[in-house]
Amino acid sequence: MQTDIDPRSLIGRKAFDKNGTKIGTVDEVYLDDATGEPEWAAVRTGIFSRDAFVPLEPSDLVDEALHVPYDRKLIRDAPDFGVGRHLSPEQELQLYHHYRLDIPAPDPVPGSDSAPADTEFGRVAGVED
Repeated sequence: MQTDIDPRSLIGRKAFDKNGTKIGTVDEVYLDDATGEPEWAAVRTGIFSRDAFVPLEPSDLVDEALHVPYDRKLIRDAPDFGVGRHLSPEQELQLYHHYRLDIPAPDPVPGSDSAPADTEFGRVAGVED
């Protein structure tokens, strides 16, 4: 999805599944803790006033509506965490699994084995090898 869109502008927009069937209205937008980018939208499906979380990354904003590339049934079967609260890492993981999305790699911790090796130490400025 476009990253230059103000997440607040998504609230109240209609949402449609991959077949063009209306699934509801965007109720809330959740930002990624690390990047601050919009990551999930809670869509009020209308059935029992339930909100279903949908990923924003593979979704598109077309003609002032959110188009989600998943079938309506899969969206309605998404885990229900309620709205108005922060999504925990465990809840996000459940959503990633539900939509069969690649799980983002965590940022490497400096000094750990997963961080890139620092091979530039010990050189004197201005001295060539």
